[in-house]
Order: sequence, then structure tokens, then C-alpha cells
Amino acid sequence: MEFTKTPGWLDWYAGPSKPRFQLPAGAVDAHCHVFGPGAEFPFAPERKYTPCDASKAQLFALRDHLGFERNVIVQATCHGSDNRALVDALVHSDGKARGVATVKRSISDQELNDLHAAGVRGVRFNFVKRLVDFTPKDELLEIASRIAPLGWHVVIYFEAVDLPELWDFFTALPTTVVVDHMGRPDVSKPVDGPEFELFLKFMREHKNVWSKVSCPERLSVTGPKALNGEQNAYQDVVPFARRVVEEFPDRVLWGTDWPHPNLKDHMPDDGLLVDFIPHVAPTAELQQKLLVDNPKRLYWPEEAQ
Repeated sequence: MEFTKTPGWLDWYAGPSKPRFQLPAGAVDAHCHVFGPGAEFPFAPERKYTPCDASKAQLFALRDHLGFERNVIVQATCHGSDNRALVDALVHSDGKARGVATVKRSISDQELNDLHAAGVRGVRFNFVKRLVDFTPKDELLEIASRIAPLGWHVVIYFEAVDLPELWDFFTALPTTVVVDHMGRPDVSKPVDGPEFELFLKFMREHKNVWSKVSCPERLSVTGPKALNGEQNAYQDVVPFARRVVEEFPDRVLWGTDWPHPNLKDHMPDDGLLVDFIPHVAPTAELQQKLLVDNPKRLYWPEEAQ
């Protein structure tokens, strides 16, 4: 099947630099995707965008180039609830990948068990209106209650302004809850302002809530260029991510977000994204938790200490 990319689509950066920051042994890229390839794994009819192809082989090559040992592959919205591309990547990863799927209420127990056997350990609920159509909350709660006995968690993707109206639903979820990209804070606002403080309160009051401190390229206003002689790109995101890492060191994850769907103004160098890590996790102990211990506990609990 032939697919035509969404006009203006930015393809992933094919020549990423080698990171200066050396990742600790066992590091996990805990948020990335595969797209198709569309000829093998068609994109969903209800999708809001049509991406470029980004295959499992290309993802695993990037993993090795950057120095990661493992991946957590998150179902991309362009595939809807058809998890075949995700499962294919997991079963060909030699045990080096786990997955987060998208499922509907109609999924059978056998299908859930099959996903678990392939390496799926969570489901994603997306509340970003420009990316997905709304799923009723009662359906999502039903799904959450069915995956809880498997030891899975729920990944939630939302934007900061929507947290107040989603708060009661999120706090009713019976699983570990992982927030994508710190709930997409507006980094032009103060890090100690009321909007981000509400997110920190959400994490403080609910010990089952984790956060990914990823995607500075999505959140930054200053962008990828280093400023004022500083070495780090995306400087305006650093105070937000660092605040989360330092306050909740045992409940944070990090990922590249490769192949960076729906970016509009630039495509990041994944090597530079890795070099962002020590600015938000400045000590070896914090880096070990962020990149190794925490993802292992969530995705490979049988190996965790």
C-alpha cells in the first residue's frame, strides 16, 4: 500500500552525532516509536497524520549508535490500536525492547496475554486533542482495570492546561501512571509558577505517578542552538526537567522520542538530545536511576534488585 506523507512532514535526522555524554551501562531509551514501514504495517485509517517510515532496524541502529542497551517502544498514534508494527519490533529485539500499546475495550483477554508475551508492559491514553479523537473515560478506566492484574501501567499524554479537568480521572487509575514529557509544560512561564506547581503537586500527592523528562525539542522556545557560550541546547527546558528529576529521582524516565513525530520547525540531532541528559540529571547517581534502575523496575521487573 502506498502512503503519502503529510505535507511539510519533517523526516528524522539521518546523521546523528555521537554523544559526548557516556551513558551508564544498561541505559534504556524509554520513549521511542516505529512507523510502519507502511508497505508492511499500514497506517490506521483514522490517523491524524501520515509519517515517514521509521523501521525497527533503523531504531535499533540508532540505539547502538547512541550507546543505549534497550528501548521502550511506544505505540504511535498513526497506527491507532493496530499494534502489529510494535509487536514485530519487540519480537525481533532479542529481548532488548519492551512496549506500550494502544488498545480498545473490545480487546480479548487472550489478545492482552499475547501482547504481554511479546513484551508489552503498558497502555497509552492520549488526551492531546489534535492527535486523537476522544475516548470515553469509562472505557479507559475499564481498560486500566483489565491490565492492572498483568502488572502493566498506564502512560498518559496531555497538555499542561488540561491537567485540572483530567485530575480526577488520572487519580482514579488503579495502576502506576507514567506522564509523557512532564505534561508538556509551557516553559515560557516560570518554573515555580502555578501551572507547573500543579504538576509537581500531582506527583507529590500520588506516589504511583511517574514522569518522562523527555522531549525538550517539543517544549523549548529557545530551540536547539546553544546560547551565551553555553554548551547545552534547549536550555529553557532544563529547570523544569531538573526539578522533576531532583524531587522524584525514583519515578523518572528518559527517552529520545525518535523518530520525533509531528515536529514543525526543526528535527533534533539525537546525539545532542543525549547530551541534554547530564544537565537535568547532574550526578552519576541520578543518571543511574533515570536511565537504568527506574526503567528496569518498570519494564524488566524480573531483573530489578
